[in-house]
Amino acid sequence: MATFKAIRIDKAETGTTVALTQFDEAELMDGDVTVRVEWSTLNYKDGLAVTGKAPVVRRFPMIAGVDFAGTVEQSSHPSWKVGDKVICNGWGMGETHLGAYAEKARVKGDWLVALPAGLTARDAMAVGTAGYTAMLSVLALEKHGLTPKDGSVIVTGAAGGVGSVAIAVLSRLGYHVIASTGRMSEAGYLRDLGASEVIDRNELSGPAKPLAKERWAGGIDSVGSTTLANLLSMTKYRGAIGACGLAGGMDLPSSVAPFILRGVCLLGIDSVMCPIELRNTAWTRLATDLDRAKLSEITHEIGLDDVIEAGARILAGEVRGRIVVKIL
Repeated sequence: MATFKAIRIDKAETGTTVALTQFDEAELMDGDVTVRVEWSTLNYKDGLAVTGKAPVVRRFPMIAGVDFAGTVEQSSHPSWKVGDKVICNGWGMGETHLGAYAEKARVKGDWLVALPAGLTARDAMAVGTAGYTAMLSVLALEKHGLTPKDGSVIVTGAAGGVGSVAIAVLSRLGYHVIASTGRMSEAGYLRDLGASEVIDRNELSGPAKPLAKERWAGGIDSVGSTTLANLLSMTKYRGAIGACGLAGGMDLPSSVAPFILRGVCLLGIDSVMCPIELRNTAWTRLATDLDRAKLSEITHEIGLDDVIEAGARILAGEVRGRIVVKIL
């Protein structure tokens, strides 16, 4: 095809414009693998891009979408051949490299991960960058030495994509999971995922004390700011928090007290430029450690023409769980 459907973002006099339109294949960027995109997903960063609420996009025109699953159509890369089922997420897609909300993508073969056995392309995007980030956080906590016997773990932004997958994985691994949410109406949903306790995010929203009562051995935080500061102040001796998001802000109004008096570790989780070996580990673990039935329960499907509206809803905190986007 000379053209294909894509969600295109262009620079405007004030901000950006976004539209579902036809994109010329000749405008695709350099890469040694061309993929027929079958499924994508909606992440918080995608919401920022399609609404223009934050300067996520760094080049124009841009095709939005930070992750996809699909089938290789052309390849000059030694690791991939026509017909291979692949996943790609991060690496600047949707920011500096043309992204996933399109019927075609051209990327570097070194960015690709083979679709794990047991996962369909739709499953992989039900996991998406949010679920993959959750698993990177779990792996970091495990590397730190955290085990279920060490005590409870907390997950913030619990009803969102990262939080939902994190709860499902951690509970399956045997952890006592505390879910923090601003939507207490979702308590039943969170317990169904495996949360043992559900707390209101307001418990973590006030100014953080240098040290507070120890409540958890570890956690996964996608909120940042005051929430993360409170998590750290309440983490048990030699515990750890994986920080992977900034929905509440980029600041961290904390002190050194948790680090030098309790030996708490703050683990930074980067999903975008994560090394390929760790990516492969994360996706392999997701194929085995994430209950497929729970994944199905937290996922709903939209089409490419619904993405722009859904992007506004995810920023408003109105999206529960995961959204998959059917491309073809």
